[in-house]
Amino acid sequence: MATLRDRLFALARLQRHHVVLDLNGGNGLLTWEAMRQVPEGSVYVCARSSADADRLQEQAAALPELMRPVVLQCSLSELPALLTAQASDIRFERIIGRNALIHEADKEAAVQGLAKLLQPLGEIILVETVPRYTQRLYHLLSAKFDPDLYQRWIAAEEAIYAQASDPMVNWDSSDLQAAFAKTGFTAEVATERTVARVLITPALLERWFTPAANPPSYSHYLALSLSKAEIAVVKDQFKRHLLNQTVTWESAIAFIQARH
Repeated sequence: MATLRDRLFALARLQRHHVVLDLNGGNGLLTWEAMRQVPEGSVYVCARSSADADRLQEQAAALPELMRPVVLQCSLSELPALLTAQASDIRFERIIGRNALIHEADKEAAVQGLAKLLQPLGEIILVETVPRYTQRLYHLLSAKFDPDLYQRWIAAEEAIYAQASDPMVNWDSSDLQAAFAKTGFTAEVATERTVARVLITPALLERWFTPAANPPSYSHYLALSLSKAEIAVVKDQFKRHLLNQTVTWESAIAFIQARH
């Protein structure tokens, strides 16, 4: 997380007087570094949930009032209207965010909304995980299965990432670049593969293999192609060979820098 944060701020090149918008306050990863870098400016932060908003407000309470971020509790689609209602003339030198667009069903509309909030010479700098290229679980146990079941498991898991109607997986970095271009931006997009170490805990296995439809769990998707008994075999192999083990986890990160 620290590496992503540092890379984003290197692209942002904040000045002390800048007015900055953080699109996804969450755990404050970007918010507090932005506050540190713009002591003569200000930081607005979009908190997607009341819990996130409360956490940021509690953390900010220790700061002098003039040094606190402005916390806005809303979705990204609601943000332009809320800013217009609270500060109609506000425009930002920099708009930053981590995974700000990943859940947006209409990413082009989201970018259009952000364009209205930007100063003429401002920039949007985002770091977005690209779920389409995330680690496949079947790669972790490739040598442990009956060949027929393994091939059907592969097909079932790959089908998760081929759903044209799912906004989490129906895009990649080229789609983000196109969305910015259609809104009149010049966008530089660099996609990089990343490798992390992930501990396979009992809680993680339960999250993967507990049936749930809203939002759909991993086992929910597998059940579209595999029987309950076959899913139980997959889960059992994870328990036997990977429970409480640390594995290499690959993913892809898109770094976006856009300007008018």
